[in-house]
Amino acid sequence: MYKSIINKQGIISVIGLGYVGLPIALEFAKHVKVIGFDIKQDRIDMMRRNIDPSSELEPKDFEGADIFFTADPEDLKRATFHIIAVPTPIDEHNLPDLSPILKASETVGKILKKGDYVVYESTVYPGCTEEDCVPVLEKMSGLKYIDDFKVGFSPERINPGDKQHSLVNIIKVTSGCDPESAENIAKVYELIIKAGVHRASSLKVAEAAKIIENTQRDVNIALMNELSVIFDTMGINTFEVLEAAGTKWNFLRFIPGLVGGHCIGVDPYYLLHKAKQLGYHARMINSGRAINDGMGAYVAEKTVKLIISKEKEITTSRVLVMGMTFKEDVTDIRNSRVIDILDELSKYNVKYNVIDPFADHHEVKNEYNVDMVDAPSGKYDAIIVAVNHKPYTELDETYFSDLLNNNGILIDIKGIYRNKMKNITYWSL
Repeated sequence: MYKSIINKQGIISVIGLGYVGLPIALEFAKHVKVIGFDIKQDRIDMMRRNIDPSSELEPKDFEGADIFFTADPEDLKRATFHIIAVPTPIDEHNLPDLSPILKASETVGKILKKGDYVVYESTVYPGCTEEDCVPVLEKMSGLKYIDDFKVGFSPERINPGDKQHSLVNIIKVTSGCDPESAENIAKVYELIIKAGVHRASSLKVAEAAKIIENTQRDVNIALMNELSVIFDTMGINTFEVLEAAGTKWNFLRFIPGLVGGHCIGVDPYYLLHKAKQLGYHARMINSGRAINDGMGAYVAEKTVKLIISKEKEITTSRVLVMGMTFKEDVTDIRNSRVIDILDELSKYNVKYNVIDPFADHHEVKNEYNVDMVDAPSGKYDAIIVAVNHKPYTELDETYFSDLLNNNGILIDIKGIYRNKMKNITYWSL
């Protein structure tokens, strides 16, 4: 398999061309033949014009790439090494939604040939690839796992908006269903990964390694969020405490904040689901999720209390919320926890405006039924800086003073204006 790919006899296909799939497809296309597949024709049309629908890549990143973009599953028949990189979200009950990965497995299964490889990059719970996805491949193809086709798991580690820790600069974990496939898959990825490859001993180990990366971060951030609630009742600033504690060499530098997105805010639920299936109640992970999922409401409630403390009528108050994406300097609004702030403000009948220089207004409307505005208008009783976009970090006290009513309040979730506001009532986590 490896030899056929480097000789350009074998073709790599990438199924799902989002934040994960497109960078992988283009990187491979610098070295070998690639078919890039996505179910949305409008996205394919954009990529054919060297435009990344996710706004992460530049037109120059498409140049010189030996890649064929298509929305026709029939084109996948020409490929022999299939990489599935589709989303693995959760549903409204915080349970794993495997429909995208199972549908992708169906698509690949229908065109699967004897000798083909299928490698999954989508984050799942340990065992999902072999227990849920492989049976679909077998059913749709009529082929037998391991005997007729090989399967691997190599979890994505892309961090949207991070230009330093890019795909090629992060060690890649790879695995295969047997020694032969494990080695072939590792060597294929070594074509593009400058940082090197870690060969996991099994698919389950690779699946577990990925899911605990984000679970570990989630639990640590939850601790910071809980500390911020405690310290607020004591009247001390959490960031000042962390700054002091951080002078010790082995102190872990996590900070409080909203925890959303399609990784940290989602992956722990996959592990919780599997643990529950096995009869184990994961107390720490569950507690961390509960704390982090409650931070948006906590920020909104704190905002309401501060407005009332200024002897203002809450139902006639106006709040400006700055930021709607799930993290700074990206366009991605998936699982943004800013919506929790807005929902809680609505419970108090607070009127609010939402702005964001990166978020697409139509996407926000479709996803959250929130009407964003292009710019602030009038005066506000409170401003919540929910996402620390770079343009926001450059704002000064005058900017906020001009937008706030008398006794107006600045809520700074990430603490980016700490010690910079002298004449405004200021609060941060």
